[in-house]
Amino acid sequence: MLTDFHFFMAAIPAVILVGLSKGGLGGALALMGVPIMALAVPPVQAAAIFLPILIVMDIVALWAWRHHNHRETLLIMLPGAIAGIAIGWATSSMISADAMRLIVATVTILFVLRYFYESFLSRKGQEIPAKPQRRGPATLWSTLSGYASFVAHAGGPPFQIYVLPLKLDPKTYTGMSVRFFAIMNAIKLIPYFALGALDSSNMKTSALLLPVAMLATIAGAKIVKYLKPAVFYPLMYTMALLAALKLLWDGLPI
Repeated sequence: MLTDFHFFMAAIPAVILVGLSKGGLGGALALMGVPIMALAVPPVQAAAIFLPILIVMDIVALWAWRHHNHRETLLIMLPGAIAGIAIGWATSSMISADAMRLIVATVTILFVLRYFYESFLSRKGQEIPAKPQRRGPATLWSTLSGYASFVAHAGGPPFQIYVLPLKLDPKTYTGMSVRFFAIMNAIKLIPYFALGALDSSNMKTSALLLPVAMLATIAGAKIVKYLKPAVFYPLMYTMALLAALKLLWDGLPI
């Protein structure tokens, strides 16, 4: 079990950021967790320590958002997400995580720039309607989300690319996203155990960080519930942009 002071100096802020994200603030906060913890331990070990914590955060977030969901969107995206995790597991030894980060980052940046362009048009009187449900794009982006979640802990941006243009009510959006990622993280336990990443030392370290994770998740949920749509969506797109820039930085061969 990790008890080094310097590890916890990195791990506690990392868990707080991810907890706020799991509570509903989303985007860049979640992507900062593993890289910050990786300042003290190898990245693979940081990811392994985080997974049990994410499961507990998911449980807290599910309780906090138990009254909010969008069943249609959840059901249309889950098959692709599960397929993406399976593909990630099958190709984990062949595909570079940095290459995946670069792909996801590029697509997300273009997507966010389109959003801000459409927002500019809206302010000029050209209203952009909500997108309808589309099984093809839903399957594509959810598969990429599941794959990126497995290989690079970066499932958020592909998920947002499909879901944000639906313009769901903020609480409905958050409740559905909490369910989506809770299911994905639970499924990811199987391949992580199979790869031997969840050993007793990492699990005990995860347990020490759980109280911080739970408090941060509850705080994130309370903050989101007070946000109005006019504030919520620009914030979410900005978070997606920051997440993409973080992924781009991590993926570049510097």
